[in-house]
Amino acid sequence: MATKIILDCDPGHDDAVAILLALAAPQIELLGLTVVGGNVPLQLTVDNTLRVLLLAGREDVPVFAGCPRPMVREMITAEHVHGESGLDTASGELLAMPQSVAQQTHAVNYLIDTIRESDPNTITLVATGPLTNVAAAFVMAPDIIERLQQLIIMGGAFHEPGNISPAAEFNVYVDPHAARAVFEAGVPIVVFGLDITHQMLITPARLSAIRHHGGRCGKVTADFLDFFNQYDTSKYGWDGAPLHDPCTIAWLIDPDIFQGRDMAVNVDTADGPNLGRTVADWYVVTDEKPNAKVITNGDSDKFFDLIVDHLAAL
Repeated sequence: MATKIILDCDPGHDDAVAILLALAAPQIELLGLTVVGGNVPLQLTVDNTLRVLLLAGREDVPVFAGCPRPMVREMITAEHVHGESGLDTASGELLAMPQSVAQQTHAVNYLIDTIRESDPNTITLVATGPLTNVAAAFVMAPDIIERLQQLIIMGGAFHEPGNISPAAEFNVYVDPHAARAVFEAGVPIVVFGLDITHQMLITPARLSAIRHHGGRCGKVTADFLDFFNQYDTSKYGWDGAPLHDPCTIAWLIDPDIFQGRDMAVNVDTADGPNLGRTVADWYVVTDEKPNAKVITNGDSDKFFDLIVDHLAAL
């Protein structure tokens, strides 16, 4: 039986690949896409979500616009990584904009209603952007927390340094108060932080495989990932950018790609240099109960093979 998921995202190049992967996987039933402001402002993340669905020929999947800004802080975006559109391409040709539009229902209301109306423990929520929508839903309807099967998050940095501040990963840093509320909610969490995603680099050979063996969608995906690569290769001297968000979907398709262990995770919300830092009790030096499975290692070759194969199937 396919795993029913709702994907909460902020496309973003890597979110776009996560959407395509979810659409291509027969093991996954994508119920809907809830969208949050993050990599770029909300209207652009919504537009990019609709563009990706058109690319995949899946405009039947409903899209719901959510929170445009964090709970407490001012909005921070990442055009320096994703370009002005949030989904810029190396060729300069943006993905086509469809005639479809987002649903009238707010993303938070959709999350609450859908989880409440489904049988308990039958929906997995996947979050690849700031956790504002998720935290708002948990605060407004705490009864949905125990109804979720699990929550899979791309966010945080544990042994790795941050990528938006010395201490913090972007998604958590954008809305650390939301992240803290979610990690304290009691929902079963699997978290993919920079420790694992920095192992998944879009090397030239992997980009070429996506372009030449990923079918129609692979050619377009390679074009926007070629742009995505430019920031990280220039700033860090890496062979390619880390492909963060699709790790969450790949884990649902083939969890044997990854390894991790249960840990207690806290989010720092105090103003100062550690704002947004995710602190994991890596070596069990406290009495805190584990609240998340932290993914620590993965097979990057199998991960990219899975992506190529699924893009080719779209």
